Amino acid sequence: MPYCVHCGVELDPSVHRCPLCGTVVLDPAAPAAEDGPPFFPTRPARVEPVSRRAAALLATSMLASVSVCCALLNLFLKPQYRWYLFVAGAAAMLWVWFVLPLLAKRWVPLWVRLTADVGAVAAYVALIALALDGWGWFFGLAVPVLALAAAVVCALSWLMRKGHSVLTTVTLVLAAVGIFCLGAEACGDLYFHGEWAPGWSLIVTVSCFGLCVPLLVVRRVPSLREEVRRRFHF
Repeated sequence: MPYCVHCGVELDPSVHRCPLCGTVVLDPAAPAAEDGPPFFPTRPARVEPVSRRAAALLATSMLASVSVCCALLNLFLKPQYRWYLFVAGAAAMLWVWFVLPLLAKRWVPLWVRLTADVGAVAAYVALIALALDGWGWFFGLAVPVLALAAAVVCALSWLMRKGHSVLTTVTLVLAAVGIFCLGAEACGDLYFHGEWAPGWSLIVTVSCFGLCVPLLVVRRVPSLREEVRRRFHF
């Protein structure tokens, strides 16, 4: 005999409502009505992913609106200073970094992407130099540092083009950081003092290369390499 799911009273098999509390009686084993709506949708609902072009259009409109609003504000707030160039340069740099890859219809070589990224940074720094009337430090300091950074990143990307283990990747990154710090301090010393006197960069470089030595040892010894992989799950 069936029972009411609400009050527990015993029901007659022919009733459709509980005579005590009025709860509708539903029999899960009863065949479903052919003219009634199904319990579950016959077709799975699917939300179409946003296209790359639409995402690029949205990001471009956001960056452009911020730049235009700041340029208009600059007309009323301290117009003698061209501070809107900082915002416009940052927006242009972000557009090259994140939006331009969305517009590419096919795979772009790594050196092309790195050249575009470094060029965006150089353009941003150039806008800062334009706003501050500082073309001397731009060509004397910023351009050499950016060129050094581009060379180090391109060399690192070329060495890692075929993929390496985590240990090899960390070793190459540490070596690249050390080399860049040496070059950056050299550019700064030559610009400000006319001669290179290595100081903090030498400490950083020695530390980086000092960390590379045990990593190379671990990479060369199979037992140590497997132990590190087991301990750190990579």
